[in-house]
Order: sequence, then structure tokens, then C-alpha cells
Amino acid sequence: MTDTPQTQTAGRKPSGLDGFFKISERGSTVEREIRGGVVTFFTMAYIIVLNPLILGFVQDADGQFLGGGDAPNLPAIAAGTALVAGVLTILMGVVANYPLALAAGLGLNAFVAFSIATQMSWSDAMTLVVLEGVIILVLVLTGFRTAVFHAVPAQLKIAISVGIGLFIALIGLVDAGFVRRTGVGPVPVELGIGGTLQGWPVLVFVFGLVLVIALWVRNVRGAILISIVATTVVAVIVESLAKIGPTVVSPEETNPKGWNLNVPALPDHVIDVPDLATLGNFSFGAFEKVGIIGAVLLVFTLLLADFFDTMGTMTAIGAEADLLDEEGKPPHTERILVVDSLAAAAGGFAGVSSNTSYIESASGVGEGARTGLASVVTGVLFLVAMVFAPLVKIIPNEAAVPALVLVGFLMMQQVKGIAWDDVEIAIPAFLTIALMPFTYSISAGIGAGFLAYVFIKVVRGKGREVHPLMWLVAVLFVLYFAISPISAWLS
Repeated sequence: MTDTPQTQTAGRKPSGLDGFFKISERGSTVEREIRGGVVTFFTMAYIIVLNPLILGFVQDADGQFLGGGDAPNLPAIAAGTALVAGVLTILMGVVANYPLALAAGLGLNAFVAFSIATQMSWSDAMTLVVLEGVIILVLVLTGFRTAVFHAVPAQLKIAISVGIGLFIALIGLVDAGFVRRTGVGPVPVELGIGGTLQGWPVLVFVFGLVLVIALWVRNVRGAILISIVATTVVAVIVESLAKIGPTVVSPEETNPKGWNLNVPALPDHVIDVPDLATLGNFSFGAFEKVGIIGAVLLVFTLLLADFFDTMGTMTAIGAEADLLDEEGKPPHTERILVVDSLAAAAGGFAGVSSNTSYIESASGVGEGARTGLASVVTGVLFLVAMVFAPLVKIIPNEAAVPALVLVGFLMMQQVKGIAWDDVEIAIPAFLTIALMPFTYSISAGIGAGFLAYVFIKVVRGKGREVHPLMWLVAVLFVLYFAISPISAWLS
């Protein structure tokens, strides 16, 4: 019997983009991947603005600003941030074929700025970041980082995904001004300002959240992307009529009812020439400035946070995209970790702090992304943003972060995979889930869960059931949580 053209095509292996990225094999389409990559970029684009604000106004021990000179050079930091994010995200897509984007790590950049650079020069500080990335790369290539990932119980990995879901939902609510820090009294956070929602930007966020939920429950294709674009248009109209301005007017003046980071106004020009003054600005004077022990402790803190943040992030993305195997392991785990390790070192080399995997990638996965093609799209948009930065700045946080709240809900659904009637896993899972949003730290949640797991096993006389690497990680987390008193004692 002669095959028909249809049966011949059906038996043929996919080629081109489909074959390279295994798009059909993972149940996706090129259209979904492109859409998912665009959504991920929109939800991450704030880092191009935020990273310069965190790094740019801090003077190092020599009184210099990042990029050199006696004044902040925010455009150079923004260009470097977009460059590294673009190149490494494309690398993640091509090498690891995973829908995971990378950029300067929040938390890590603040640690570099306020805890490292104030003790030495910016070039010395970035050298420690490069060193941290090299050490993590060695741990990956020797198989240690992958082995630790495999040693974690499957249900704890689920708890990590759920905790990250709550964490990114909180990030969305805080970035929109829907939830705010009180700054006084026993209650750390509250609804809006003084317990009430105030200001047009919060109303724009609520509009975006209502819109994305309505589109999602109606199964509208491109729900997240449509909501971001539509809410941005609304935000531009609101700003043109109300003239609200940004939350931070100047280092001395704030506007609580203003836009967070980006003001959604049409720019005077579309193209900017990138300034790459921060690239290659590193030296090896850190060990002289703070001593060998001090430098080692700073690198260790960066290392542990980066090590487990990525582990949690790639697990959460894989779970949401249904890419994990029976052991909770994503495909090409080692390749993912190699690219992430290179990103840490690349961030230091470019002078924009350690780069790491971003949980905001879950927004693209929520839009349908399942392969590295989405990451390539996100990375290309980051590179384009270096030149078209004024256009990127049109999108306010209030228009992008409703996607994070929705994705937080989607990731929360995995909680049913935890055996809540088994205290040996339920208590560690609870601490992992609760402490990520409460401490605003993925690493803190993971550390608390791991320590609780080992402790409960020991208390119940089952210490032998704990994997040796879990014991090692527990000891490292004890050092991580006690790093301040240890540093003070050694100094």
C-alpha cells in the first residue's frame, strides 16, 4: 500500500523551528511561543528601569558611582542590564530549550549595592560577582548542583513552586501599590494608603486585573498579552488627562499616588544610543579591602542565594508548563544551570550585578510558552530595548503586574500535590510556602523548609532517611541565616 501525502507528512519528524525547539512535541505552536516570549518581556521590562535605580545612586568606598564618575550614570546601567538579559535569555532558549528568562537579580543587586560596594570599589564588587558565577559554574560542571536538586524530596519541590506562586502574586500587588508597607506600628503591610485604595495608578491596576481574569476565564487566546496592551493604553490616557507623574520625583521627594517606575506617557523620541560604560569594569582589590575571610563570606552569601533561587524558579516554571518528569526534574537540567551560572558571571563582567533566572517567566508560560523559542523572543526584545528604551518606558508596572497575580493563582493550584496529613512533609512545605512571600525571599523559604525537613526527620528517629546532600545543604543554610553574627564575630 502506498502512503498518501498526509501519512508521509504525519510520519515525518518536525524540522526548522518546530524540530529544533520541539514545539509540537511539547504541545505548543510558534504563535504561542512568540506570544509567551512577548508577555515575559513585558512583565520583566521593569528591571531595565529598576536596576539602575538600585545600583545607580550608591557611592562605593572611593566615593564613585557605578560606571565611573562623580554623578549617577543611569543610562549606562540600563543599557548593560538590557544587554546581559538579552544575550543570556537567548542563550537559555537555544542551549537549554526552556521558557526561562534571565536578568539582574532583585535582592542580589541590592546586596551588591548596599553590602558589598560600600566596602570597596564598584570594580572590586563586580569581581566578587564574577567569582560567584565561576564557582557556581564549577559546581554545575562537577554535577554537584544537579545532585543537590535531585536530593530534594518531590513534595518539597511542589511546595517551592506554590511558595513562589504566592511570592510573585505579592510582588504584583506591592508593585501596583495595592498592598503597601505601613512603615509604622505592628502591622507591616496594609491595603493601599492607610487602608484604602487611592490614586489613579491603583485603579488602572484593578482594571488590568479584572480584564485579565475576565479574558482568562473566557478562554480568550492571548489573554495576558491583550490585558497588558489594553491596560497600557488606558494608563497613557489617564496620565495625559491627570498628569500624575512618578512615585519617586527625586531622591528627596516622593508621590505616593504616582506611577511605580515608568510613567505611561508618549516619549519625545523613540531611539536612544546605548551607553556601555559599565562593561568590563572589574578588578581584584576586594581581598585587600575586606580581607580574605570577609570576601569569602560575601561570595558565600551571593552563592547560596543564587544557587537555590534558580533551583526553585526552574522547578516552578517546569511545573506550570507541565515539563517536569516523575521526579520533578525539568528537561536538560544541567544545561539550564550552566546558562544560569554563566549569567551570574556575565552580570558581574558587565557591571550590572549577578543575573539569574526570573520567576516572571511564569507569565509567558501562562500565555502558552513551553519551549526555548519564547526565551529567544524575550531576549531579542531586551536587545531591541537597548535602542528603543523610550518605548519600553511607556508600559507602567500597573499594567504588567496583573499577569503576576493571575500566574500566582495558577501556580497555587499545585498545592493539592502535597500530603498535608504527613507532618514530615507538611510542616516543611508550609514553612516554605509561607516564608517566601513573608520574607520576600525565595532562598529564605527554601532554607526554612529544608531545615524543618531535616529537623523533623531527626526528631522522629528517621535521620538515616535524609539524603547526605540534604544534610550538607541544611548546614549551609544554618550558616546562611547566621551570616551576620558570624561576620561580626570574625571581624
